[in-house]
Amino acid sequence: MSIVVGLLGMYAVIVALLWAFQEKLTFPAPRAALPALDFGERVELAMHDGTRLVGWYLAAQGGEGRRTPALLWFYGNGENIAAIWPIIRDFRPPHAAVLVLDYPGYGASGGKASEAGMYEAADLAYSALLSRPDVDPRRIYVYGRSLGSAAATHVASTREVAGLILESPFTSARGMAARHYRLVPRALVRLRLDNIGRMPSIRCPVLIFHGTADMLVPMGMGQEVAAAAGGPVEFVMIEGSGHNDTYDLGGKRYRDKLAAFVK
Repeated sequence: MSIVVGLLGMYAVIVALLWAFQEKLTFPAPRAALPALDFGERVELAMHDGTRLVGWYLAAQGGEGRRTPALLWFYGNGENIAAIWPIIRDFRPPHAAVLVLDYPGYGASGGKASEAGMYEAADLAYSALLSRPDVDPRRIYVYGRSLGSAAATHVASTREVAGLILESPFTSARGMAARHYRLVPRALVRLRLDNIGRMPSIRCPVLIFHGTADMLVPMGMGQEVAAAAGGPVEFVMIEGSGHNDTYDLGGKRYRDKLAAFVK
């Protein structure tokens, strides 16, 4: 009986810790200054409480004097602009502008990381693109990788966008908890991150990339998200790719698909 009581006590402690620190687990929020790059433009935006957000804007190549498409880029939970700027530079469609913003608590941005804060930052980034004279407001696309897929589906379900690109999207926070923390009751998951719940209301074209060997967010989750979409979907499997090597293994095929989608 004492062993059973001890095991129950350990289980209660583990569940309590997971409940208390689920935001920390989901939003590790790595800090890093925005790199001193000799191309692109530093962007600063302010949240409703005054929190300063820092981003990076790249104008379309050869787009001088005309309005061009634009891509709003949302990265994964362990990333920031300083870590992934070479990927953004190399994989962005050459004929489109790109805006990427460090979430609250991430990179060079102030504040504390949270689900609500990520969505507010996403809305501010969308509005910033709308206000740029070199961006065609009818051709704003949103891109979200992993955790960033939740920011992307938030924007696509609440704003007018020309298309949605997702890489390694999960179904929801509860869906992820059910996979990785099976003994934790779903009712204790406070976060929503509800990609699959938003997809039926998203009518724009959708492009999804997913690695066939992804063990963190299995490809079946990406397929569930695709099946729930309210509009046309193209699902691109990246053979042999796990969660973090999609760019390396996707290579030219990935870049070409992305460029063709952002028209």
